[in-house]
Amino acid sequence: MLPCAPMNELPRHEAARALLHWYAEMGVDEAVGAAPADWFALSAATGQTSQLQRPAARPAAKPAPSEPRPAAVFTAGSGPLPADEAVILAQRAATAAADFEALAAAVAAFEHCPLKAGARSTVFADGVPGSDLLVIGEAPGRDEDLIGRPFVGRAGQLLDRMLAAIGRSRETNTLISNVIFWRPPGNRTPTQVEIAICKPFVERLIELTAPKAVLLAGGAPMGALLGLTGIMRARGTWRDIETQSGYRVPALPMFHPAFLLRQPSEKRLAWSDLLALEKRLIGS
Repeated sequence: MLPCAPMNELPRHEAARALLHWYAEMGVDEAVGAAPADWFALSAATGQTSQLQRPAARPAAKPAPSEPRPAAVFTAGSGPLPADEAVILAQRAATAAADFEALAAAVAAFEHCPLKAGARSTVFADGVPGSDLLVIGEAPGRDEDLIGRPFVGRAGQLLDRMLAAIGRSRETNTLISNVIFWRPPGNRTPTQVEIAICKPFVERLIELTAPKAVLLAGGAPMGALLGLTGIMRARGTWRDIETQSGYRVPALPMFHPAFLLRQPSEKRLAWSDLLALEKRLIGS
């Protein structure tokens, strides 16, 4: 446990450790520069006063009607769109994509998911478009954000081994994606708004690639595409995904590989689900 004393009463190394722990809890996991910046010295050099050095300002009087109004903090078009407007724009962009490559370009160009501003990469898909198996996970993690491909960390390596056990791989006969294309800060769970903004692209991916089956890895894609909660109860049962346009495809919810890394005892259920998936894919 970290000490509960005020920061200025801790030894320097304890205070530094507590500060780093607080940064990590807030989702700050990368430095933006190679060295710290002294903003007080920079302000003095440029003749500006730091915000911390300024005396508290008195409330400004309301300007007279004839005076020009001060500039707003967010000018038109600079702030995030309301969620419903962002979803509509996503639907238009997804619908306009005529093939997989156009859809990938549309996702990369889309600027109205709030997660994109804090992500390094757009992580859309990996594998063979048009494969009869489409795997959909939750969201990129740190490794995926750095590399720009889904499922490349420890969970991705386990997924590759699981697929190989039934004769599948992203190099030959599987396509892999997520319901979110940008890394959430601190790898937190995506919000319903973020999922709703990305969902039109996910549904269009299903329509354009026309898989024989979709494997939903975890509760987030299951909730987004089937409207279900409780992966422990719902896993292993086939259901149909129906897109907004009416396209239908069978889907099988399964535990996310990251969950299996934490709960290895559940791999026996995952193996049962993989066998059911293999049976559906080979048509027996």
